[in-house]
Amino acid sequence: MFKKILIANRSEIAVRVIRACRELGIKSVAVYSEADRESLHVRLADEAVCIGPAPSKLSYLSIEAILAAARVTGADAVHPGYGFLSENPAFADAVEAAGMTFIGPKGAAMRQLGLKSAGKAVARAAGVPVVPGTPGLVDEAYMKNLKQNVIDQIGFPVMIKATAGGGGKGMRLVRDPEQIEAQLRQAQAEAQAAFNDSAVLIEKFVEGPRHVEIQLACDQRGHYVALPERDCTVQRRHQKLIEESPSPVVPPQTRRAMQEAAVRLAQKVGYTNVGTVEFLFDKHGKFYFLEVNTRLQVEHPVTESVTGLDLVVAMIMAAAGEELPFDQARASEIRCHAIEHRINAEDPFRGFAPCPGKVRTLELPGGAGVRLDTHLYAGYTVPSYYDSLLAKLITFAPDRAACIARSLRALGELKIGGIQTTAPFHEKVLRHPDFRDGTFDTGLVEKMQAEDAAKKGAAV
Repeated sequence: MFKKILIANRSEIAVRVIRACRELGIKSVAVYSEADRESLHVRLADEAVCIGPAPSKLSYLSIEAILAAARVTGADAVHPGYGFLSENPAFADAVEAAGMTFIGPKGAAMRQLGLKSAGKAVARAAGVPVVPGTPGLVDEAYMKNLKQNVIDQIGFPVMIKATAGGGGKGMRLVRDPEQIEAQLRQAQAEAQAAFNDSAVLIEKFVEGPRHVEIQLACDQRGHYVALPERDCTVQRRHQKLIEESPSPVVPPQTRRAMQEAAVRLAQKVGYTNVGTVEFLFDKHGKFYFLEVNTRLQVEHPVTESVTGLDLVVAMIMAAAGEELPFDQARASEIRCHAIEHRINAEDPFRGFAPCPGKVRTLELPGGAGVRLDTHLYAGYTVPSYYDSLLAKLITFAPDRAACIARSLRALGELKIGGIQTTAPFHEKVLRHPDFRDGTFDTGLVEKMQAEDAAKKGAAV
């Protein structure tokens, strides 16, 4: 087992990994930018190293600075968290080349699965259903007759997707054939700015889908384990807001089929450590491969809650060459229902405008079936340089109705004074009839916004 792990990340995920290290008796090293000097992960770690100024490209995205911090502190492993360099195969390779262990998949597996275009090719080879679309990336030859190519080979509406990264960047829904070229160019420009990679592909748009994903855990001894699904359908601009497990619409036989498909995909590339295979689930109960996230997910606590397993500990053990601490039978046990709420520093009633600033007061929820992953404390100043995620509120209960009630109670107890947060919006979603009866799709938030606009119009 490792003696010291450097966490190449910040905020709540760095805190989460530090706590796992402490339970395993492993020393932890935090890295931080100048803007994060007062962050909680810096306080909790056994050691902390400043790696540069506030901009991510000069700190959390600097491979050289992170490796230097690992060397000077004597770390023998690096945990990337999520975001930043977590899905960068060059970073994984650089960590290994420096004589340390990367706590995640190998760089080669990332290259085969991390890009959407490459992942689709592996999925086809593994016999996993994929959404119809371009056979590869959109190149200039395809662009010469773009509109007709899409009409003949895919059919409108379509979704343009950046092959690198995530978070809804570089994505465009196109229903009008006359708009395809302009929208594609915009997606390419956004992808270039966000990921330094302008490559895109085009897929058939699945109307009214659910977004369902399968968590994988794989060790270096040939064990491939697929855990229960997470339903991540509540989204805004392709960014997840609420996740739950199990899905209210996935029957047991489909769950098993999705798990088997995810394992086939992982086996095809010899995948190790944790990862997530994301699927679209249509109105007819069919599922299609979407992409692979070759890292720990923001929503991993949902799976931990329904199974009672620790995915971060599993990551560390698998990276150390040890056997996973659970098998497929144990991982398939669904012990409760769980819901995660991503609480962001945004004003949901002003178009989700960012709201960085000082947390003047903080009251946290508690009680049975409540977990809160956060890096907040009273007096902490939320910087404007990074993702606006403040906390993840996870509730779990014997069934979905009880879990919704518990979430409403916990959200009501959460008080973050000094800045606006999305917590009130989460309460609103939970009270919406479509969410309560489980009949929603990825358009739920837009539907709610349209309903609000209609009410305001009628009141004028």
